[in-house]
Amino acid sequence: MLDESLLDDPEALTGADRLALLRGTAEAGARVRTAARNAADAGLTALRPDGRPRGLLVAGPAPAGGCVADLLAAFSHGVLPVSLLRPTGPGATPDVLRWTLPGWAGPLDLLVIVTPDGTEAGLAALAEQAYRRGCTVVAVTRPGDTVAETAGHLHGLTVPVELPHPHARADAGPAASGTPVVPGTLWSLLTPLLVLTDRLGLAHAPPHAVQALADRLDAVAERCGPATETYTNPAKTLAAELAEALPVLWSEGPVAAAAARHCTTVLASLPGRPSLAAELPEALTVHRALLGGAFAAADPDDFFRDRVEEPPSLQAHIVLLRDATAGPESAAPAARELAFAHEAGLSELEPTAGSSPLEAAADLIATTDFAAVYLALTPDA
Repeated sequence: MLDESLLDDPEALTGADRLALLRGTAEAGARVRTAARNAADAGLTALRPDGRPRGLLVAGPAPAGGCVADLLAAFSHGVLPVSLLRPTGPGATPDVLRWTLPGWAGPLDLLVIVTPDGTEAGLAALAEQAYRRGCTVVAVTRPGDTVAETAGHLHGLTVPVELPHPHARADAGPAASGTPVVPGTLWSLLTPLLVLTDRLGLAHAPPHAVQALADRLDAVAERCGPATETYTNPAKTLAAELAEALPVLWSEGPVAAAAARHCTTVLASLPGRPSLAAELPEALTVHRALLGGAFAAADPDDFFRDRVEEPPSLQAHIVLLRDATAGPESAAPAARELAFAHEAGLSELEPTAGSSPLEAAADLIATTDFAAVYLALTPDA
């Protein structure tokens, strides 16, 4: 059982938060504003491109690289293909990761390198390979590191970012140096690319839209922060609902799909929880057997079931994420019917009515980020 009393004790949450994950999550809006200023200083807002690239290639280590590619694809509304270049190598450390351009990449394509580390020799080699092929290279990373220097030498565009540092306390222990997800990193890396894609005509992200994104992240931080009680806090409520469940994230819309996949990564990285993600309407087929199998709800009519000796079972809990309010072509009603038919728990998240795609991403991603942090901070009672 999740210790719900801890959820409504801000001081206790702060005491348990040795890695300052709540602070990092709440700083997302400030990170967007800082990244936007750095992008302007780097000259992104003054770009006068000759035309659109044929394709957009995104390379970077997990988890930020994958979510950045997902969101750029969602915001571009299919204007051009967005391809994520996945690394190879015998391990996941920066010194052994390697990336390769696809055979079709050439002068008409744009390579975007996003990395919170910046020391990956494989990304530097990828930039050199792209230069030889004639691709335009943009690197979003820490200034002065290997990737930034290589991109600069190759006449690529380097956008320096100020990435959030873990505010770990002295008593955090060795886990502080091994935490793979630092809340706020995604927004620091994504924001310069929003400015870039707006200048290229690939997405609608003018300065006022980026400011609205930062404002929405601030609003989510206020609504989902530790001082807000559980009954009015969507992130704490979601954490309580997922405490003894297998989260099954069903999404409708490209932004919601990116948020769902990002959520599975954060749930695995912070609280160490397994989860699944699928898009509607396909989710109704691929997860139907799951709802009636080993993760189905216990039979409430089984009177003779031993409730004392029986170990608690992990039951599927549906989290339905949508880009916007469900319309007549939505599969959300069918999703609810399937969940109710199998007596599975159901939570729903959707952005405020009238939200832009950027604001929708802020609502969905920041809320689930806070929920993951609360799950990481609340041990079983």
